[in-house]
Amino acid sequence: MSIEDTLAARGIVLPKAAAPVASYRPVMIHGGIAYVSGQLPFVNDQLVTGTLGNDVGLDRGVEAARACGLMILAQLKEALGSLDRVEQVLKLGGFVASDPHFTDQPKVVNGASDLMADIFGEAGQHARSAVGVPALPLGAAVEVDAIVAVKPA
Repeated sequence: MSIEDTLAARGIVLPKAAAPVASYRPVMIHGGIAYVSGQLPFVNDQLVTGTLGNDVGLDRGVEAARACGLMILAQLKEALGSLDRVEQVLKLGGFVASDPHFTDQPKVVNGASDLMADIFGEAGQHARSAVGVPALPLGAAVEVDAIVAVKPA
């Protein structure tokens, strides 16, 4: 089954790949590795903003991280032409805008991690970081980047 079939079977429609908000490229491919810049969470075309442990709850944070994962997939599809070229998700980096007392960053970033495992199976298993930060671009609640091994075109 193709990755497109997997997405369709789960009722997932990828968002349009977002344009960069500063001076960078969304995806750089070098030596069979795709480096995906940090992606922000858009749910129903609205940026999820705020701070976990303050004005954003855990469930909304998980939803935001999943939205970042969907945007990573959209960026990869745009860059690769097909998500079937993904060989292995190697690493996700999760950044969570957090109150200093909030310590569930790993649970938040599971939103993106679980998506990758669901879509790619074993090839979606990855190394990961999940860190709390005081602020993210545009006031986003979560940002996730990725490093992905890709098959030749």
